[in-house]
Amino acid sequence: MTASTSGALWDQPHHDGSDLHAPGAAGARLGDSLEVFLRVPRRPRAAVPTSVHLRQLTDGEPRFTQASVHHVDAHDTWYVATLRVHNRLTRYRWLLAGEGAGHGGYRWANAAGVFSHDVTDAADHIVTTYPAAPDWAVDGAVYQVFPDRFARSGRPRPTAPSWAVPMGWDEPVEPSGPRSPFQLYGGDLDGVREHLDHIVELGATVLYLTPFFPATSTHRYDASTFDVVDPLLGGDAALARLVAAAHDAGLRVIGDLTTNHTGHRHEWFRAAQADAGAVEAGFYHFDRHPDRYGSWLGVPSLPTLNHASAQLRRRLLDGPDSVVGRWLSGEAGLDGWRIDVAHMTGRHGGDDLNHEVARTVRATMTAVRPDGFLLAEHFHDSSVDVTVGAGGWHSVMNYAAFTRPVWEWLAAPDSAYGFLGVPVPVPRKPTADVVAAMRQFAAAVPWHQSLQNVNLLGSHDTPRPRSVFGSAEALLAAALVLVTYPGIPMVFAGDELGLTGDDGEHSRTPMPWDDRERFGGHIHRSYRELLALRRSQPALRRGGLRWLSTGPDHMAWLRETTDERLAVVVARAAASLSLPATLVGRTSTLWGEADITTTGDHVDVHVSGAGGVVLRCG
Repeated sequence: MTASTSGALWDQPHHDGSDLHAPGAAGARLGDSLEVFLRVPRRPRAAVPTSVHLRQLTDGEPRFTQASVHHVDAHDTWYVATLRVHNRLTRYRWLLAGEGAGHGGYRWANAAGVFSHDVTDAADHIVTTYPAAPDWAVDGAVYQVFPDRFARSGRPRPTAPSWAVPMGWDEPVEPSGPRSPFQLYGGDLDGVREHLDHIVELGATVLYLTPFFPATSTHRYDASTFDVVDPLLGGDAALARLVAAAHDAGLRVIGDLTTNHTGHRHEWFRAAQADAGAVEAGFYHFDRHPDRYGSWLGVPSLPTLNHASAQLRRRLLDGPDSVVGRWLSGEAGLDGWRIDVAHMTGRHGGDDLNHEVARTVRATMTAVRPDGFLLAEHFHDSSVDVTVGAGGWHSVMNYAAFTRPVWEWLAAPDSAYGFLGVPVPVPRKPTADVVAAMRQFAAAVPWHQSLQNVNLLGSHDTPRPRSVFGSAEALLAAALVLVTYPGIPMVFAGDELGLTGDDGEHSRTPMPWDDRERFGGHIHRSYRELLALRRSQPALRRGGLRWLSTGPDHMAWLRETTDERLAVVVARAAASLSLPATLVGRTSTLWGEADITTTGDHVDVHVSGAGGVVLRCG
């Protein structure tokens, strides 16, 4: 076996915002002084600086502090410098000076990597003083349920409304066409409650429910009121029963709220259309009353809310009596919210109140439920909304920084599936391009933001990952990335069984509770093992990330804390790599399969096909 080191990344200087390199950064306060550490490899091929400096921005002005050698280990020289937390967002990077640092006498080491050319501040490391997401979220795993398609309880429910197309549980979902949004399968909240054991046994700790308010579709993002739970789902009492049972089972529950729009049959919109002088008319963007108005992506059934209205903010967002506040207390007692199309909310033409909306929701949550979790749907670059808008969303659904690159790497060749809104099929890209994208997006946000963002392979809005990746083996390779890469893993109900789906509507497949072969099968068992592995290993939840190697068909990284070091190797086809023994030491396998051989000063790893391995290093 000949191992390739052509994509070696372990010989680069390294720093991240974890406790190993920036102890105390997670809870930093204004005025703190932190010791921060840079590791510079000692191997002969690595460039050795003659001096190292920390560059930080203080009130927008760069300041340099010379670092000193803290200690030397078998693989690295550790430099230390003092970072003074002077601003809410304190940005910093490292300067490595000297003849070995490249032409021109110096290199920069920032959150995106190491560069011999000058760089902007955009990828600087960031220490933030804004409160982090609650520990239960960061250490947890999310399970997404689309209530109509999860389970029927058999309890009496109202007659199907006129808009609905009643369906048998085993009848196929129509992926497109006029009936698709209206197919009513009859799942309800008591059905979810009766299957909480499946969620707990899988290893999830957070139940995320898509909308439960009355609407005129089965997706329910076109709410007709925010005051009650849809009777088709069991009403307020069913939600209270579900939340109580989930809490008893050790699960947290977050709901789904549209702050960007309502349905056109919402009581506020009906009042607005009926009277141009009504206070509710100011809740929407009317171009010409009553029939020309702003709407989500031009869909007239989803009129856009105007957050310039103080009355709207009071009813929807601001304070314990608002919609946001009420459902976090009382019998429902949700543990947080996921905000639909959060990147769009408050943005309309020349108005941009997005960050104000986010901070208002966060303030209400802090007052009503201090340990609540605020998750934002975000399909694109979220860095501005979590840095400039810091203090708002705790977390974003990490489509751009995680889902897209993982799809790009593992998609079946010649895939025809739509690429998350981009007007091309899902590409299959070289590993180096995929890792470059992951590093660039991660570098644009504070380290601890990466730990609390929600990573996902798919959702009720996307094709199923099993369909995108084309094989069970590729799906499990993706699941390995999901649980070992920094961030909170989220599983859409049915992905753990290998369900398929060609688009968002088609993926809303009813759970096949009668197909017992899927439960306890290889895919289901592997998901359970992987989530258990993350739960048992602090390094996978809180540890730093150090990239080790990339190749045509593999990528590898370390997750490290002060107490443990795990190496993760993921392959999309047969692949071999070689790692320095001084860095990984003696290894033992925690999950997966690979051939491991120690030869001299290298540890060689060979994965025979799509899949991977997690190694404990010592």
